[in-house]
Amino acid sequence: MTYRITVVCTGNICRSPMAEWVLRERFEAAGLGDRVAVDSAGTTAWEEGNPVDPRTIAAMHRHGHTGDYAQHRARVFDKRWFADRDLVLAADHGHYTVLRRLAGVPEAKDRIRMIRSFDPAGLKGDALAIDDPWYGDDSDFDRTYAEITGAADGIVDHVRGQLEA
Repeated sequence: MTYRITVVCTGNICRSPMAEWVLRERFEAAGLGDRVAVDSAGTTAWEEGNPVDPRTIAAMHRHGHTGDYAQHRARVFDKRWFADRDLVLAADHGHYTVLRRLAGVPEAKDRIRMIRSFDPAGLKGDALAIDDPWYGDDSDFDRTYAEITGAADGIVDHVRGQLEA
């Protein structure tokens, strides 16, 4: 059985692909790479088909990641995906709300979580949101990276527990 995760932001060119790549690396490092599949999508079609924002790639490189990120193309989350996703991770409250509306049924809604809800700092309310770095500069992309990596090990631990249950 493959545990399937989709990370969701607005356009699928900044936050969600960054989280996808970080999580893939963390699952590989945890020895779970062959049991967990991670992808990403957006809640809107604004960027559909576009490559990732180059500032996202630059942030990944600044933090020591060497993956080939040029193949990414933005896509829109399809509500039919709930049928085979075990976890859907929202970058901010707006995405969370859209996903819950798309989910419809309680079983699907239960699989939607905020990315930062897995941060061991026990964040609540507005602190759970990962702000969109698109309007900012390199420091905003670095903040996004820090927020994602702050939650990444908690996500890995959660999934490990699910796989062992």
